[in-house]
Amino acid sequence: MGHMNVRFYVQRAMEGLAALAARLGMPDALAPHAESTLIVRELHLRFLREARAGDPLHMTGGVVDLDETGATLLLVLVHSRTGVPSATMITRVVHARPRDGRGFAWPRRTAQAAAELAVEIPPYAAPRSIRAGGQAPLAGLTAGRSDLTEIARGVIMPAHVDIFGRMRPDEFIGRVSDGVPALLRGIRQSVAAAAPEVPQRVGGAVLEYRLAFLDWPRCGDHVAVRSGLAGHDEKTQRVGHWMVDPLDGAPWAFAEAVAVSFDLDTRKIIPIGEAARPVLDAHVRPDLGFTD
Repeated sequence: MGHMNVRFYVQRAMEGLAALAARLGMPDALAPHAESTLIVRELHLRFLREARAGDPLHMTGGVVDLDETGATLLLVLVHSRTGVPSATMITRVVHARPRDGRGFAWPRRTAQAAAELAVEIPPYAAPRSIRAGGQAPLAGLTAGRSDLTEIARGVIMPAHVDIFGRMRPDEFIGRVSDGVPALLRGIRQSVAAAAPEVPQRVGGAVLEYRLAFLDWPRCGDHVAVRSGLAGHDEKTQRVGHWMVDPLDGAPWAFAEAVAVSFDLDTRKIIPIGEAARPVLDAHVRPDLGFTD
């Protein structure tokens, strides 16, 4: 694709999270000796402007809301030369004990610091095509959903976990990204073939993501990603991704993504023409989005 991928953005989000934690009075939140940490439960991302290797970027952040044991935080990755946002991350975190992950009340100093760092979510960062609330669709894991495509399988190794032994958030989205071509290659080819001007080179790009972490794999745990097309419109495809334990089927995480087929030469979205829609319809698997 020629630009930084989703794994890069989630890695930057975790660095930004650590920096914001320091501003909230938790400079050691991700250190081995931490007495408290921040555990990501949800992450919403919007990708606004491409970033390429070598582009100077900086991040801003703030606190959207703070409750007894959790917080919603906003992080914005910005092109430093132009001031234009590259990507936004809305993160729901829990203030927790590092080893067992149990949430507990914020110290008073954090509440005071959060008031000074208060921000509102700007329109360009707000959820657009993926609902903000709701739960992961557990119906997607019932016996009747054997039609999902397994796009990745592996084992969590030491390089894949954080300092407390939990799988890093970027590891989930990275495995999804690596496996997506196995799911969407044929769909992208159908979309390209139905375009008014057939592109010479076709890729894919994600416009928006929402991830929900239900449990945390640790070293030695087996993981698989099972995915399906949840729907489409004139330009975009919605895709649902489950990360599960393939040995017992227990869910680790769920993600919903809004993706497009992309002309790699013109750097433009390829619309979904009439001829391609029946092909996509045949692949749609309902109930693969966040539910109320």
